[in-house]
Amino acid sequence: MFKTKVKDEKIENKKEKVNSKLIFGILAVILIAIFCIAMTPVSLQNDTFYTIKIGEQITKTGIDMQDHFSWHEDLAYTYPHWLYDLITYYVYAAFDMTGIYVMTCILSAILGISLYIVNTKIAKNQLISFILTAMVIYIIRGYIAARAQLVTFILFVWIIYFIEMFLKNRKIRYAVGLVVISTLVANLHVAVWPFIFVLFLPYIAEYLIAIIADLAIYRKINMLLIKADIKLMGNSEKYAARVQKQKDKLQKILAKNEKIKIKREEDLKNPYKIRLQKNPNVKWLIIVMIICAFTGLLTPLGDTPYTYLYKTMQGNTTENINEHLPMTIVDETEALSAIVLILAILTFTKTKIKLSDLFMIAGLCYLMLGSRRQVTMFCIIGVLVVNKMICGLLELYTKNGLEKAFKIVTTKVGYVLMILIMLGLSYHFYEPKEDDEYIDESDYPVQACDFILENIDLENARFYNEYNYGSYLIFRGIPVFIDSRADLYAPEFSGKDEDIFMDFINTSSIGTFYEDTFKKYDITHVITYKNSKMNMIIQKTNDPNYKQLYQDNYFTVYERLTK
Repeated sequence: MFKTKVKDEKIENKKEKVNSKLIFGILAVILIAIFCIAMTPVSLQNDTFYTIKIGEQITKTGIDMQDHFSWHEDLAYTYPHWLYDLITYYVYAAFDMTGIYVMTCILSAILGISLYIVNTKIAKNQLISFILTAMVIYIIRGYIAARAQLVTFILFVWIIYFIEMFLKNRKIRYAVGLVVISTLVANLHVAVWPFIFVLFLPYIAEYLIAIIADLAIYRKINMLLIKADIKLMGNSEKYAARVQKQKDKLQKILAKNEKIKIKREEDLKNPYKIRLQKNPNVKWLIIVMIICAFTGLLTPLGDTPYTYLYKTMQGNTTENINEHLPMTIVDETEALSAIVLILAILTFTKTKIKLSDLFMIAGLCYLMLGSRRQVTMFCIIGVLVVNKMICGLLELYTKNGLEKAFKIVTTKVGYVLMILIMLGLSYHFYEPKEDDEYIDESDYPVQACDFILENIDLENARFYNEYNYGSYLIFRGIPVFIDSRADLYAPEFSGKDEDIFMDFINTSSIGTFYEDTFKKYDITHVITYKNSKMNMIIQKTNDPNYKQLYQDNYFTVYERLTK
């Protein structure tokens, strides 16, 4: 009777625990989705405008590897995110700008939900995963935009999940998932396709180090040499004494190895800081990675997946675009805090870390310091490692601390507080954007373009414009000097001798006299920010070569009189 009662209580407690996890999980997904939507900007980013037009162009001419939107003749264009461009155009064609905004909200929510699910699966803790997911979305809020990178953020999260699961049980579905994602990234955003293989490297590096350690510790090379020597001497009586000597030597090594093996197994179970694991499934993961390397051929872009990154690194564009510049760590409080937290946990606690996780976090940190845009990868991928470390820390220093915290949160009061906090934060971040327009007229020349289209013959005009709003000019059907497709205007990609991108950089910074650039490119008209250096010089000097045709609060349009 008593045993039955105890058993029933255990079953009831287990059901209650399962129900609590289910309810918390559903609530967490809903709240994360709301939070992500609140973080999504209403105003569109400059890349979105050319994305729409390129998608439209693909429906007309296909992928012809030529630019159609600059007045520079015969520029080669690689269509680095052609599939995303096409999807974005179809959404815009069906639902206008509202469709683009809604699509971005959905992708943002999917990113947040994916982060939460994968964190929960890997770290096995819903509460910490929920908190860290919200923190990551907050940190990378500036990179949530209607751009191809938002889709690849989601795919990279699932790559880590598939790798971890494949190493755990080597099921074919995870390998297939990796190949499918690699193919998608090669078509959605080819510039980041090589990063997929960076994510494989920590696991492979750990495996190789484990093999090297085995070779050194167990003297396997020496054993192989002894066995080879014995085999060469064969059964000849001439070498009988030497063979016996080598056999005795081999037995001593084997006996010593047995003692080392017992001691090493104990050490590996409880290492000082770093867990080194020789997972045999890594051999199969390497094969999967090699297969993924061939998915770059499954695009209409030729060899672009294999050459794009190399060409980009060869040029000057990464040195002059803000998001590609090295990160100034004092300006990135959240990233600095994360690094300090990781170092503190590893230095001042008994928490242990897998060698592959250490390689992962170190590699991501290196990439982030080299390029500020990689703070996104540091957060999105690095949070999976940090989650495991925090859970390990709490389990080590608290007695059932995580379970107690989870029980408190999953009470009625806990749920109410959780909902109120997340909804309050969501409203706090959404409220300033409530009245925003899809197109911010302080950033993009909406009225100036209206004037140009009504009053200037575009067939005979060659406009000089600036980088940040060139995409909007394309969207309005005005051929441009430059736009935010920076690589297009670099000689590594354009097939031209002129470095159009650097000519713009030097002209906009007044490193080159603007008139010299305009003569070189036979400019007929200029559209510029009202507060740009060039505009201030033209106005202060009353330059007679420029006739002001239009001006509003943000932009000025000139006709260049000297041809």
